[in-house]
Amino acid sequence: MLVSVAIDLALDRLFTYSVPVELAGKLKTGQLLRVPFSGRIARGFSMKLSEGDSVPGAKFAVKPVMAIEDESPFFTVELLKLVKWAAKYYAAPVEQVLRAAVPAAVLKPNARPKELLFVEPVKDAAASGLTPRQSVLLADIVRVDGGWLSQLCGEFSTSPATIKALAAKGCVQISRKVSRRDPLGGKALVRSRPKTLDAEQAAALAAIASEDPRPVLLHGVTGSGKTEVYLQAIARELEAGRGAIVLVPEISLTPQTVQRFASRFGPLVAVLHSALSDGERYDEWHRIRRGEARVVVGPRSAVFAPVRNLGLIVVDEEHDSSYKQEESPRYSARDMAVVRAGIEGAKAVLGSATPSLESWLNAKRGKYVLASMPHRAMNHPMPEVRIVDMEEEKARSGCAPIFSAPLMDAIRSRLDRGEQTILFLNRRGYSSSYACPECGYVEECPDCSVAYTYHRVDDCLRCHVCGGWKRPPDKCPECGAPSFRCRGIGTQRAEEALVKCFPRARIQRMDADSVSRRHSHDEILSRFRANAIDILIGTQMIAKGLDFPNVTLVGVLNADSSLNLPDPRASERTYQLLAQVSGRAGRAELPGEVYLQTFNPDASAVRAAASDAGYVPFAEVELAEREAAMLPPFWRLATVNFKSKEEPLASAWCALYAKSLQSYAAKLSGASRLLVGDPVPAVLEKAEGWFRYQIVLRSKSPRSIVGAYRWISGVRPVPNTVRLALDMDAVNLL
Repeated sequence: MLVSVAIDLALDRLFTYSVPVELAGKLKTGQLLRVPFSGRIARGFSMKLSEGDSVPGAKFAVKPVMAIEDESPFFTVELLKLVKWAAKYYAAPVEQVLRAAVPAAVLKPNARPKELLFVEPVKDAAASGLTPRQSVLLADIVRVDGGWLSQLCGEFSTSPATIKALAAKGCVQISRKVSRRDPLGGKALVRSRPKTLDAEQAAALAAIASEDPRPVLLHGVTGSGKTEVYLQAIARELEAGRGAIVLVPEISLTPQTVQRFASRFGPLVAVLHSALSDGERYDEWHRIRRGEARVVVGPRSAVFAPVRNLGLIVVDEEHDSSYKQEESPRYSARDMAVVRAGIEGAKAVLGSATPSLESWLNAKRGKYVLASMPHRAMNHPMPEVRIVDMEEEKARSGCAPIFSAPLMDAIRSRLDRGEQTILFLNRRGYSSSYACPECGYVEECPDCSVAYTYHRVDDCLRCHVCGGWKRPPDKCPECGAPSFRCRGIGTQRAEEALVKCFPRARIQRMDADSVSRRHSHDEILSRFRANAIDILIGTQMIAKGLDFPNVTLVGVLNADSSLNLPDPRASERTYQLLAQVSGRAGRAELPGEVYLQTFNPDASAVRAAASDAGYVPFAEVELAEREAAMLPPFWRLATVNFKSKEEPLASAWCALYAKSLQSYAAKLSGASRLLVGDPVPAVLEKAEGWFRYQIVLRSKSPRSIVGAYRWISGVRPVPNTVRLALDMDAVNLL
């Protein structure tokens, strides 16, 4: 018997090995194997079994598999189909997809369960010969029915030696047991009960539970109760003996979402995300594989979770761009969820208040089932949204203020009434640039083509691309001027201004800098939920998923900032972000109000976000413009990306590929038509020391794009000093 193995190198090919007699009955597809490879011992996954003991035409003898690392397969047949589909569609080496599908902590050679000493009382043990202290301790251990040695020592103020003395006298038994590393930290959650659904929620649940195999697009406004629909849909799957995956767009949302699902389904819930420790990821992944956890919550990588008998995949906030991976394999977890559901006979549910135009068009064409929830739960009204023209504010005060007069009045009234405010500014740090007022020189990162952001908290200049930093200069290196000026506004500067304007208010900033410590995100939101914070100011991590009944005011400090990006999706993303953050206000009995501060009040995305008409009119206008411009979702868009430490190399190879691709595309027509853009520097031309160039490809056929890329990369392989990649269905042209 022969087995095809994907070695732990990105070679994009499988290697054939023979199966020794002693392993013939044990080896299965999806297992992790140990094999000889190029003079060393390598590990790889078994991808395919075939009959025979030799490869026809091979010049060398087939080497045998050395060992099976784990008899339980890491991949089911269905998951291997998904991996192979992703490798083909995204033109990525199959080894990279396999690696993305399993947490690195699981594959570490020394990874293993955590074992601790566990103490159990011995039934009917003779308690004679014990000291009074030992008798009391034994009674306590019997009362709690034993426990971990370290916990018992802390709980009963004793030492390991004292408990071991009880073991020596035969009163307790001490043994090593596997201890789960729990991402929830052993928190005891109050179990929640299913809520009574309103008519819109019930109709959405019926669409999900129907026999129709098509994915369901759940379009529900913010606060409409989509999560409760997810919970009850999952409960049905669990009752039927099936499992579920819930994808959320960001790690920052995962702990809150996990708590909601864990309070409903208890220990059946597992969480997978990169903020966990290696031990937690190892334990959670194996709990899922063993079938102990049947509901998985996590960001995009959780789409590969080895859930047994999968019945449902939920993609919450399905429009979010973070579902697209920016490194190879550049997969979209939303699209992968739909494909996996089709492979496994499960139902895919894509939920959002502001669906992606791709999903909306699929629903219009009947490819997806549309379930609409146009009203908030309990008939709570949507917040009133007001546009504040900052040009008028600038003319009135002589300069552009951080907070407009209407927003200041609104904040003040909330403080007087004991209500809470959320302020959104999608830029962390103190100021977006650090410039000389005399000659205009701007401090830039030497490894990236971006200006440093000034952080006043630790008085340093930081690059938000590569993470590099430096101390601010004492004088301008160009003209020698002794002072610099901070330009632009970040969350630190806005927080500082808030403290000056409202000295008695309890203000908290929430961005990547303030939540760098583990669990700090949860701590801030817990304080906000307990009304210990009056004003929460932060970046995109507060723009979605938060549900606080006492929040009645939301202020967006720079509503049009993302409109200026050279991206065909700029208008769509701006609308989605504004609609999502606006939805944080007035989610309970108290009415909500939203202020959108903008220098471009007539922008269609801003106007649509403030309109009562909602998402549909905006989507229809945007779709018409996209179709006329031959852009997604009507055409597929991909980029061929070149990176090199030497700018001339990246530029030259990009130009060479563009010329060859244009010649290749000239031969295609009809449904296979391929449009090839000119070779251009990326918007972010340099990042982390790499010069970046790209070619934009468009076609109605993804096969045309992938075929062209595989052809040119095979005909003209780039040198080792140039990195080449295809970003299929690119969502970020920066």
